[in-house]
Amino acid sequence: MEMIHVRLVVPPELAEETVRALAADRFVFNLVVLPGAARNPDGDAVTCDVLTGAANDTLGRLRALAVERHGSIVVEPVEMALSDTAAAAESHRLGALAHAPVWEEVEARIRAEGSYRPSFYLYLVVAGLIGSVGILTNSQILIVAAMVVGPEYGAITSVALGLERHSRGRVRRGLVALAVGFTLAIVATFLFTLLVRALDLQPPAFERGLRPVSDLIDAPDFFSVVVAVLAGIIGIVSLTEARTSALLGVFISVTTIPAAADVGVSCAFASFHEAGGSLLQLLLNIVVLVAMGVVTLKVQRAVWRGIGRRIRPARGV
Repeated sequence: MEMIHVRLVVPPELAEETVRALAADRFVFNLVVLPGAARNPDGDAVTCDVLTGAANDTLGRLRALAVERHGSIVVEPVEMALSDTAAAAESHRLGALAHAPVWEEVEARIRAEGSYRPSFYLYLVVAGLIGSVGILTNSQILIVAAMVVGPEYGAITSVALGLERHSRGRVRRGLVALAVGFTLAIVATFLFTLLVRALDLQPPAFERGLRPVSDLIDAPDFFSVVVAVLAGIIGIVSLTEARTSALLGVFISVTTIPAAADVGVSCAFASFHEAGGSLLQLLLNIVVLVAMGVVTLKVQRAVWRGIGRRIRPARGV
């Protein structure tokens, strides 16, 4: 049984209507009302548990009442709930809808990843440096490590959400963060590789042109697009279902950080053709990931709306 816990502060003028709406909702349980108990904002403290499959409708009604504008709404996951009544309501009335994503929670998760603190740029620079060492030493392990460290997918999904929600500000902030972050990563790897060359520390194999890792990165092709498309789909699905293991797989499947690192390394060795290929690989992956993020969000919303329309009339939801 999947539930969320909702904590509300409801101003006095909305209290009666809000409590009445929650009490009439057959998927709301453990409703507790403490009149006048809340401060900052002041109002009634209301708590309840809601079956996840019905949470979108319940939260929608609360927002329609403007509870969040005049009070507050806090949503928390419920790790375990024991209730025969709630379990029966979930299995008999919600059906497949019981596993629907809570879109407010999904969007909050994406928005949290789309906050660009100084550490965001630090992670990108460090990931780029790790990637440059992987390229110089032909170490695929270090390339994977760089992919895991890189935080860029949070910005990419934030841009996708902004496009899907027509939020120009979110799109602009995400694109600026990606542009600045990758530029810093490229510059850092360029300067690091120049230092390696100045000290004559480059591995002999790389010096002789044996660069299998770099060759894979700087030659985007049809399969690069296929991988980016699949990663974009799985990335959004894993976010909506909170599957961190699948999301980690996305991090290590697309060549964004390694491509940025290879741009810096190739420029330092005056291999400008390879640098151009890596830059194309980087832009290709970002564009495809954003596009597939938008499409997957729209498709998922449409699919769950369709499931809801079929189940609600049939089961009296």
